[in-house]
Amino acid sequence: MSYGNYEFEVFSSKEGFNRSLSHFQAVSDVLGDLEDYDNLADLLSELLSEKEIDQIQLAPTIQALLVDKYGYSYDSLNLPDTISDFANLRGEIATWKAVDIVITYLHPELGFTVINPKNPAHWDQVRELKRNELVTVYSGSIRDAEKNRKLFDSALKLVIDMFLGKKPKTPDTLRKGKYVFRENKPEPVKKTRAPAKKKTAAPRKQSSAVSAPAVKAPVKAAEPEPAPSANKRMTPFYSVPVTNELFHNGNVEAWKKIIQSYQTKHPDLEVYIFYDGEKINDIHALFKWGKVKHGSTILFSVAGENIQDVAKLQRYLRQGASPRFEDFLRFPVNTVLNLF
Repeated sequence: MSYGNYEFEVFSSKEGFNRSLSHFQAVSDVLGDLEDYDNLADLLSELLSEKEIDQIQLAPTIQALLVDKYGYSYDSLNLPDTISDFANLRGEIATWKAVDIVITYLHPELGFTVINPKNPAHWDQVRELKRNELVTVYSGSIRDAEKNRKLFDSALKLVIDMFLGKKPKTPDTLRKGKYVFRENKPEPVKKTRAPAKKKTAAPRKQSSAVSAPAVKAPVKAAEPEPAPSANKRMTPFYSVPVTNELFHNGNVEAWKKIIQSYQTKHPDLEVYIFYDGEKINDIHALFKWGKVKHGSTILFSVAGENIQDVAKLQRYLRQGASPRFEDFLRFPVNTVLNLF
């Protein structure tokens, strides 16, 4: 095998060498679990939640293991329609014990996302697959790849057909095997590193939203540090009706202060705004040319790990879209409201 002149340049620095070594160790950690017929999407989700790997390592790991090592069949498509109901898709694939299925999706907000279609928690995290976005499906097994190629290819085609809106019939050959989703399996990732390098912090528990008080006086807030990349999830879309005569500049400024207050309290969470099927990257676009009028509905969603205070956020955003928006504008520009 020939190598390029700069192929190993990443190993020339201590940081690059250690980062590469960490990636090799993370990949090695999951091999034993794959041999026990676990799904790679479940294993990678666990590693993400423990900060053992970053999101940018997902695609190379899938290529190295599923394609190069185990010879999975794979295909991709751009979705013809948005999909938000996964009950039939998940329910059907969950009966396929003969093959392992992994799905990857370039989520517009969550980024590169890996899905075990037999795991309902993964569909809850994604919430919906958007029209025209890229989906890749992997079908295979850790045993006898070439011997079972026709079976893998047939399962792959069935999944693609379901994404295309078809209702194919599952052959009985897919229903017998060892690939069964085990929801409560303890310790899904076998740790092989020295104990000193293990992560020992317990995962944080999700807090429930509390009732919203009146708008408090503003407080000076330090600039939050960006949270590290992690295994994020995303809430459903929450609706906010516009009860002002028009969603104008005052409403926009109120929403900016509300979201700023929320993200100051929860710097690891992100708030996404949607209107008329479109993601709004700049809130000012909502009042441009007066396009959002009385009676319209704006949607929002929150993404992150430890999601909380969503009900309170919705309550404040409703007030910010009403004639009472001025309650949020009575304070100096360079301060952050203490709302959460």
